[in-house]
Amino acid sequence: MNGIINIFKPKGITSHDAVSMMRRTLGIKKIGHTGTLDPNATGVLPLCVGKGTRISEYLLDVDKEYIGELSLGLSTDTQDSDGKILKRSHKIVSRDDIYKAFDKFKGEIWQIPPMYSAIRYNGKKLYELAREGKVVNRKVRNVKIYNLDIINILDNKKVIFYTKCSKGTYIRTLCDDIGEYLGTYGYMSYLIRVGVGDFKIADSYSIDYIENLTKEKLKTVILPIDDGLSHIDSLIIEDEFFKKLINGAAIPLTKDMVKNYSENMPIKIYCKTIFIGIGKIIKKNNEIYIKMDKVLV
Repeated sequence: MNGIINIFKPKGITSHDAVSMMRRTLGIKKIGHTGTLDPNATGVLPLCVGKGTRISEYLLDVDKEYIGELSLGLSTDTQDSDGKILKRSHKIVSRDDIYKAFDKFKGEIWQIPPMYSAIRYNGKKLYELAREGKVVNRKVRNVKIYNLDIINILDNKKVIFYTKCSKGTYIRTLCDDIGEYLGTYGYMSYLIRVGVGDFKIADSYSIDYIENLTKEKLKTVILPIDDGLSHIDSLIIEDEFFKKLINGAAIPLTKDMVKNYSENMPIKIYCKTIFIGIGKIIKKNNEIYIKMDKVLV
């Protein structure tokens, strides 16, 4: 089995737990996720299976979509509902204040990753240090918030919102920062990931559902490897070069074929009507070639 499964991760398990469950269900060790989803969050978690694990690096960079709930009036050490309360505020904010605050956080913003995160610091994960009561300096990150739309405001205390953002964005931190900006504090009280690139929640499968499928039906939920790579350009190579390509030979290309591509840019390669893997443009002696970087047949 080779491909990608669009898993709906339930609340209360880690991304690694989801991988372990699928390894048992499919009887395959070679399974990996494409970026962690918080244990207290639910939603889309694409898992790469078999040879599909070789393209997981290309799925790490895709945009993510979430529906979340921001609760105002409290801040916690984890920036979500699982943490210890650090601060309280009884300040009342208006709907206009909330809308203005959300507008402030659209576009390119800077975030300090939370201590309760899987980022490594001197060989240890930050959350491990946080559990020891330690706080360390974290590098500020530049992230992009493409969409940040309020769906509903409840009693001016809870805000249901939708966001589409770049990789590396912490929605917990976004909630905490908006609460600080409003002067009333805030934490993420709910989060569901509704999209990872082209993988949407409407097309996801629950772990329970997959665990009860027959071996034959299991194959129907595993998507082709290239289904997760629509954000990467593709190139069709003539059938005669098939063997040379899969054996690592560099194939000469015309300038017209690669006019929109830059050197070392990953490109999906198709030959003999099938997807054979990821290639890269290389230049030698003013000539342009394509050479396979990852052969997946």
